[in-house]
Amino acid sequence: MFDARHLRVFRAVAATGSYSAAARELGLTQPAVSQQMRALEQAAATPLLVRAGRELRLTEAGQALLRHAGGILAGLAAAEEEVAALAGLRAGRVRLVSFPSGSSTIVPGALAAMRAAHPGTRISLVDAEPPRSVGMLREGECEIALAFRYPSAAVGAGTGPGAHAGTDPAASDPAAAAESAEVDAEADGWDGLVVRPLLTDRLLCLVPEDHPAAAAGRVELAELAGEPLIAGCPRCRRHLVELCERAGFGPRIDFATDDYPAVVGLVRAGLGVAVLPGLAVRAVPPRGVVTVPLAPAARREVVALTLPDLARVPAVAAMLDRLATAAAPAP
Repeated sequence: MFDARHLRVFRAVAATGSYSAAARELGLTQPAVSQQMRALEQAAATPLLVRAGRELRLTEAGQALLRHAGGILAGLAAAEEEVAALAGLRAGRVRLVSFPSGSSTIVPGALAAMRAAHPGTRISLVDAEPPRSVGMLREGECEIALAFRYPSAAVGAGTGPGAHAGTDPAASDPAAAAESAEVDAEADGWDGLVVRPLLTDRLLCLVPEDHPAAAAGRVELAELAGEPLIAGCPRCRRHLVELCERAGFGPRIDFATDDYPAVVGLVRAGLGVAVLPGLAVRAVPPRGVVTVPLAPAARREVVALTLPDLARVPAVAAMLDRLATAAAPAP
């Protein structure tokens, strides 16, 4: 195997015709040049130079190597420059996948900050809900995936009529909490991934302006028994059903749509009430409806995911930092 240092010395010797002249050009001693040439000829397993009087001449093998040496060294220089550019964030690519409400709330500020700080980095965005987004990350279709999950104990302190009693042992036991997080990660397909927490997204209730909860300023989950409900994405719908069952009733879901403006329109028309994550409400500011807190409180965890090897790539690490900053609550 040829060493790049030896090839540089060889080119200098071939160009100057002597070890001493090559040493002066390269800033080396003559013995050092001689030593590197011997190492190169050992690697080649054949003489590359022969002495003719006071001159050094290339052998046929030496001429062949000289024809390729320039291209090899140029390729190495180009590779070094490209890697340096990536490490210095003068270049690079980050493909981002996010669920829609994250795309319209967290992502824009993060992308703007990233572009301002590192304009040479190319960033793309595609919408996908988990678990599809997690699958895209594992399949190499993106470098970062924004995802969310609902905790297994979704209902907070306090219970409504018919709710199941008891407490979550993970709330007071760190070991139980860590074990629960590992189980949740495995269940969500996050095991083995780098998980960067972004925010905790509280669920809110959207009601028509003339709804009793609008005047009360909050709504107990149990009070929604028998109400026509409007649900969001499939994972959110499943979680809403789970919440209602914990509160002791089976929900009446009349409408289900991933289109958040449509949800607001249905509520405004008096066709039902909706339970949506806070990011969805931020993404589509509701008009003609009232947003009230849901009790007991229910939340989802929003995170950025990447692969362990990708987390060490400078552009990916910088993008993760920008996402965390964009998701942080305003002071």
